[in-house]
Amino acid sequence: MRIGELSRRSGVPVPTIKYYVREGLLPAGVLTSPNQARYDDGHERRLRLIRALLDVGGLSLSAIAEVLEAVDDPGQPVHKVLGAAAGRITPEGSEESEGSGEEGPESAEAREAVAALLARRGWLVGADSPAGRSLAGVLAALRRAGHGGFVELLDVYADAAEPVAHADLDYVRRRVAREDLVESVVVGTVLGEAMFGALRRLAHVDASARAYQGGAEREAGG
Repeated sequence: MRIGELSRRSGVPVPTIKYYVREGLLPAGVLTSPNQARYDDGHERRLRLIRALLDVGGLSLSAIAEVLEAVDDPGQPVHKVLGAAAGRITPEGSEESEGSGEEGPESAEAREAVAALLARRGWLVGADSPAGRSLAGVLAALRRAGHGGFVELLDVYADAAEPVAHADLDYVRRRVAREDLVESVVVGTVLGEAMFGALRRLAHVDASARAYQGGAEREAGG
């Protein structure tokens, strides 16, 4: 297909497609003449992945480039691809800045809490991993805001996260081709994070309505 058809099928404007090609996010098409190139279903699939990571996952183009580099490396173990994807969705500002002078007791206590959680649950990941540092940063911020008691909910959150993680991997295992497999890992990590967050917010609204709105109606009704 020509670039106009690729644009129509993917919903991505032609100038944006050309920009992605220049930046190395999208492979160039096969030249059929000096001014024409042919694209295939693989280009459309890659465009949809880029837009999903950008629009839903919230990744920057530079982060997407790093993830796609891992996806395209046939020698990269799938576990490493998962790590690359997870490392790119660490919320900005959640990790403690090195050398920022903001190191305090909250930071040390938060790191200890994360290390204890991982040891307690036997998770095969280090507290110094991107996700571990992100969690420590969140806990430290909560402590500084006067809500250090949230640390008591760590195991509750972990209990909810474990079956979700296993479900993600079960979905990935159903993919046979490596291309499908690594793409599923990336999508499940980045977009699954957004889906889980949205579901959590929906559950919050429901729980709040049942706890407070329902209680108010019962009081009003005598």
